[in-house]
Amino acid sequence: MKVNTGILPEHAKEVALELNKALADELVLYAKTRNCHWNIEGPSFRDLHLFFEEQYETLEEFGDEVAERIRALGHYALGRYRDVLDLTHLLESEYTNDAKTQIKELLDDHETIIRNLRRLIDEFDQKYNDKGTSDFVTGLMEKHEKLAWMLRSYLK
Repeated sequence: MKVNTGILPEHAKEVALELNKALADELVLYAKTRNCHWNIEGPSFRDLHLFFEEQYETLEEFGDEVAERIRALGHYALGRYRDVLDLTHLLESEYTNDAKTQIKELLDDHETIIRNLRRLIDEFDQKYNDKGTSDFVTGLMEKHEKLAWMLRSYLK
């Protein structure tokens, strides 16, 4: 069925594409955080192992929320690895077991996501007349800001 919620179909298509890029970022950051959880070593192992677990569980929820927003707009969420790697704004890096390096990289990724979401807030509202998705993205950005703050606190 066609979605008839007051957003022009061509606008919903563009919004869904941008949300699929955001979904790709969520999935890559989830995988990178999970990798840190699996491979952390050192004297802070237990604390960081649990911290990374909390973070990736939260990121899993973010990805689900973005995918469901895409579906609510009447489009499909792209979840194949090939699609994710084509759409993400994030970069893969070399494996490391160094906690400070892991945390710094995850923080950089959150900040990349935050900058992109901040851009989309106005774009969705002003260009595509989709205040609902603009509001959704605002909430998602705020959630990433909180996770970034937590990561940043480890680097002090």
